Amino acid sequence: MSDDVTWGIVSTVRGDVLDILRFAAYHLDLGVDRLYIYLDEPNPQAFEALDAHPKVDVCNCDDAYWGMRNRERPEKHQLRQTANSSFTYRRCEQDWLAHIDLDEFLWPSEPISSLLGSVPDNYPSARVRPVESIAEAKDLYKAFIPIGPDREALIQDLYPNYGAFVLGGFLSHVQGKLFVRTGMRKISFRIHNLFQDKKPVHKKFELPQIDLCHRHAPDWDHWLAHYRFRMERGSYQTGMSPNIPRELGGLNKNELFNWIEEEGGEAGLRAFYDELSGADPDVRARLQEHGLIKHRPLELVSKLRKHFPQSV
Repeated sequence: MSDDVTWGIVSTVRGDVLDILRFAAYHLDLGVDRLYIYLDEPNPQAFEALDAHPKVDVCNCDDAYWGMRNRERPEKHQLRQTANSSFTYRRCEQDWLAHIDLDEFLWPSEPISSLLGSVPDNYPSARVRPVESIAEAKDLYKAFIPIGPDREALIQDLYPNYGAFVLGGFLSHVQGKLFVRTGMRKISFRIHNLFQDKKPVHKKFELPQIDLCHRHAPDWDHWLAHYRFRMERGSYQTGMSPNIPRELGGLNKNELFNWIEEEGGEAGLRAFYDELSGADPDVRARLQEHGLIKHRPLELVSKLRKHFPQSV
């Protein structure tokens, strides 16, 4: 095990300046050796603050940037994310690189450098699994439920109305994100996976000592505000695979939400959200009973003040 292993984070972001700086501040406080931040839309305030920090490499993804890359700007933001991550990998000077999103925050039980140093040399990547924010509950997260013979029965017990339709009982992904060992050839990133020479890399080391705190839907207003974008171009768009086989009644999220809206409108969506987010007190009680609630105080405000005091 080694404590001198270095690691970096790459993220393609768009949003409020304070959200961007809170994300950066949190991971700087965690000890990241280098942050590679790509601004997917103009944000002069964020650029100025990030550019002044010695551990941050910030880039405006404007026409000049894509021209320098000798390619047109990809239409889908997922493709822009993976393009920027793969490009960063080729120039990254750290031992490991992880691609994570603006609403994701690493929570390790011990220093990340030590944990990465313990990954066997024959593993090219290490996966960290998500925990998902519980609605209207400060610093509380739903735990990841590992695959096992009792997983589906437990999920349907926790979420009796919609658990059968939603993988792992999560509103968003259960795959988590990858730390990738640098120095390999012909590597290209995907959102949750890795390719080498156009072939998927299946060998991944699990790091259960690191939670990926995913603030996908911390409250109803936030979820509803992002709902249409996710349905049209994001994680709920058409063409996704169903969470369970179609012969067992499986629907992908786009089909599921269209069905809920047709049957119950916004009230139906709210009922779905309350159940799957843990806002429903009965659901939260069942999560507590099964030991599936984690307390993860990120302290984003204090870390923002510490690392970007001029921006507060």
